[in-house]
Amino acid sequence: MGANEQASRVIEVTETDLPLHCPTPRTPAWSLHPRVFLDVAKAGQVLCPYCGTRYVYKGGKPRGH
Repeated sequence: MGANEQASRVIEVTETDLPLHCPTPRTPAWSLHPRVFLDVAKAGQVLCPYCGTRYVYKGGKPRGH
């Protein structure tokens, strides 16, 4: 996958995906960059600083956050 294709990726996540990190276990090329934890619940969406994947939180306020 090219950098432009990867940068345009949008992945919806829910409470069951928390704590969120990129790359996720479902990411085909999960070993392309170091694992980074992302606080998607705070802002509702977040960009991975390594690959540019946008994660969008779908759901209510997560428990315990």
